[in-house]
Parts: sequence; C-alpha cells; structure tokens
Amino acid sequence: MNTPDFADPDARHWQAVLDRAPSDTLYAVTTQGVFCRTGCPSRPPLRGNTRFFADVASAEAAGFRACKRCDPKGERAALHAAAVAAACQLIEQEDTMPSLARLADHAGYARHHFLRMFRDITGVTPRSYAENVRARRLSSALANGSRVVDAVLDAGYGSESRVYGQPSRVLGMTPGAARRGGAGEVIRAALADSALGPLLVGATERGICFIGFGEDEAALRGDLAARFSRAEVIEADDTLRAMVQQVVDFCAEPRAALALPLDLRGTAFQRQVWEGLQRIPFGETTHYAAFAASLGRPDAVRAVARAIASNPVSLAVPCHRVLGKGGDLTGYRWGVERKRAILAGEKSRRA
Repeated sequence: MNTPDFADPDARHWQAVLDRAPSDTLYAVTTQGVFCRTGCPSRPPLRGNTRFFADVASAEAAGFRACKRCDPKGERAALHAAAVAAACQLIEQEDTMPSLARLADHAGYARHHFLRMFRDITGVTPRSYAENVRARRLSSALANGSRVVDAVLDAGYGSESRVYGQPSRVLGMTPGAARRGGAGEVIRAALADSALGPLLVGATERGICFIGFGEDEAALRGDLAARFSRAEVIEADDTLRAMVQQVVDFCAEPRAALALPLDLRGTAFQRQVWEGLQRIPFGETTHYAAFAASLGRPDAVRAVARAIASNPVSLAVPCHRVLGKGGDLTGYRWGVERKRAILAGEKSRRA
C-alpha cells in the first residue's frame, strides 16, 4: 500500500475523502455530476473520477450540483435549524408543554423525523427542553422575590410537590433556598496571585463553590456575587487559605488532580457532567462527543457542552480536559491560552 504524499494537497484531500473526515474542501464526482463534503457518508468514488474545489461557487461554476446526502451548501441544515428554532420559540411561549405531534406539525415534519432533528440540533428532546424552560422561569421568579407557591404555579409545574419532590433535578436546591439567593449563607473568599493571573476562591461551609482566575479582582468578585446574590461574603480564614494555596501550587506546577471538598450546585444533569469531568485522568484529554458518550448521553453533545461551560469550580472540576473533535481547544471561560498552558503543564508532569 502506497503512503499518501501529503505534500500534495490533492493527496491530503483524497485521504480525507477515504477517511470521511470533515474539512473545508469539497470534492466532485465527475461520473455523477455532484459535489460533496469530504465527510459525506456516500461510498467514496474512484480517485480518477474525483475533482477538488475550495468552495461551493467554484464547484457550481464547473457544472456540478450539490449532493442531497451531505448537503454541502447547508441549505437543508439551515431549514432544519429554522424549524427547530421555531419549535423552541413555541415551547418558550406556551404555559404548558406542547405535544410532540403539535411541535412536529408546526415544524412541518413527521414526528419521528422532527424528534431526531430536534435532538441533533439542541442535544436534548423537546420534553427536556421544555423542562429546562420551566426551571429557568422558576429560578428567575424566585430570584426576583416571588413567593414559592406563586413562582411554582406561574412556571407551569401545577403544584409545589412536583418541585419539592425532586428539588435537585429541577434547581439543584430547594425552591426556598433558590428564592433566598444564598441569603443567610456565608461565603468565605480569598484572592491570591497565581501563574494564571489573579485567583479567587469562594467556599461555603460545605466546600469550595467557586474558583475563577485570570481577570481583575472586581470581575472575579462580581462573578461570585452573581452566583450567590444575597449571601454574605467575608474574607477567608486559615482553613480556606490552605486550600487556596493548593490551587496556586497547581497553577504553577500541576502534579496531580486537585482533591478539594466541593459544594457543587446544579441540576442533576449538570452534576452528572461535572462528576464525569472529574473522572478524566490527569494529563489526558477527550473530546465533546466521546465525553457525552461516556456519560451515556451520545445524543446530547450540545447539552453536555453547555453544562461543561457552566462549571463553577475550574481546575477542581477539570473542564479544560475536553477538546473539540479535531483537538481544537475551543472556547474557555478563562481564556484559550490559559487552557493551553494548563494542559501542557499536566501533560509534561504526567510524562
């Protein structure tokens, strides 16, 4: 078997076709008159019947039409995205969960097709999306000071028992605690300098609830305050300062995963994701799709990504170990360059 000459751009593009690896390059099949993405699921053509193009315009100018399977022009994808966006808007507007049949009819697709399309685009089912909408309404009403009974009914739950029965599934805490916004709680906070910039650590009596770094003190304290809007924030005691030093040491020279007592507050799904992040071995990485699959949620990649992004205790819950599919560092709350530095430090210590 001959090794592809990757100095030749066409050889590299051809290998992408054989591997069905997504890329920006398009290929056309001269015997069929169509052009495709390199990740097209269709059977690869013969090499002699293949031409490569940099964009849609050049492929169409050469007389080729778009493949209906891989949708290289993105027209079908745009239609699907618009239909799902309209369905999400309908869910947001309704006081009760619209039926799957109604949502599918509104979008103009068969129910099974619409359900698959909705999951592929949002990462969750319509019912899960609706549950998140209700939880958001409830959380907002409680934060604004509404009585628990009023907030629960206005959010569409029907009765308080449906929320109090599984408070962690809905809000990550009881409605009363959410309404208080941390009122009555004391958050100990400590600011320190680190190799990654200013570092702020906050902790409740149960454990660390916030780790942020790389921004100025006002921004970091503002982020902490936004999470516990009515809590009393005081300066740290010696116990917390010892934990802060562990984080500072990790920033300078990561040697092992941080083992700190944590107070993680989120929905059951968010906590499942955060606990999964803690199982990624020190010095190793994974990508979003593989990580979602490891949680038993292969169809919820986007929802998993959102939960990763909402992680309140960076470093201790190592969201930095999840990469884009091609190894792309993707976005990181505290800056991509810091993510690169953390991963490089972990990799070198593991080696």
